[in-house]
Amino acid sequence: MIGVLDRTEAGGEATLCGQPSDQAINGRVAEACAEGMNTTMAAAEDVGPAVQARTPRQAALSDILGGLRRWDLWGTMGWYDVRQHYRRSVLGPFWLTLSMAVMVGALGFLYGGLFGHSLPDYLPYLALGLIFWSFMASFMTEGCTVFTAAAPFIHQVNAPLSIYPLRLLWKNLIILAHNALVFVAVAVMFAVWPGAVGLLMVPALIVVCLAGLSISVLLGLLTSRFRDIPPIVSSLVQILFFVSPILWKPEQIPSRALFVDGNPFFHLLNIVRQPLLGELPELSSWIFALALTLAASLLAGFCFVRLRSRIAYWV
Repeated sequence: MIGVLDRTEAGGEATLCGQPSDQAINGRVAEACAEGMNTTMAAAEDVGPAVQARTPRQAALSDILGGLRRWDLWGTMGWYDVRQHYRRSVLGPFWLTLSMAVMVGALGFLYGGLFGHSLPDYLPYLALGLIFWSFMASFMTEGCTVFTAAAPFIHQVNAPLSIYPLRLLWKNLIILAHNALVFVAVAVMFAVWPGAVGLLMVPALIVVCLAGLSISVLLGLLTSRFRDIPPIVSSLVQILFFVSPILWKPEQIPSRALFVDGNPFFHLLNIVRQPLLGELPELSSWIFALALTLAASLLAGFCFVRLRSRIAYWV
């Protein structure tokens, strides 16, 4: 049984915390054991010799289904990614909440004054924009290294490759939950109550998660083969932040429809932000978001089927 996957702070070397056995990779992470992190992640537990699927499509489908069944594995890994980043800090992961709160407050006072918006109207809009943009952008920036960063595990652990994008998805959801506390505080401060319309955020969040998961798989596959992808994506994300209606509102530039109607991130952002503000998203945003998610999912599935067997060699 393979123990807890962890990464030491000093050397940055991937290790596994657990008891050595014939089926486990030897090694310990002393601090993780001392803190009582005894949650096991048996990626190859009770798994016999791998059965070769007859076609790449069957192998990819088996990988995806196997990854979904191992929710305990990628769930624990995603939580550890967040926890390790803030190990030994006083606030722990709540530094995420504090950082987002400072950003929302500072940018809200600055751009609210520049654009002539009242804070009760602008601050909830800005808070949701920054929170969900951070959520979506992480699928692109961190999705590039979703496989390469897990190279030691891919080479040594007999586990489905789909657990690594799912690990990123769970990590981002944990961060989103921490950041959502900022909007809760803003909503209480300015008496924002979405009502029944707010329930539309649930299917909208599912659509955004599926789109983000597909994008992370695509970028992860590309980066595994071409290591110039991450800096390109990082630069692109910075540009998209300013050309998307996050700091500004669409009605401020009615003549620049390209930055609104032709911006896929606006539609993804719109379907999750508007319900929490008590407004119905436009039908065009739903259609665009669903079409984008479907296209990204089909493309990611096609590439995963074709390239899955090469990932271990590329990373």
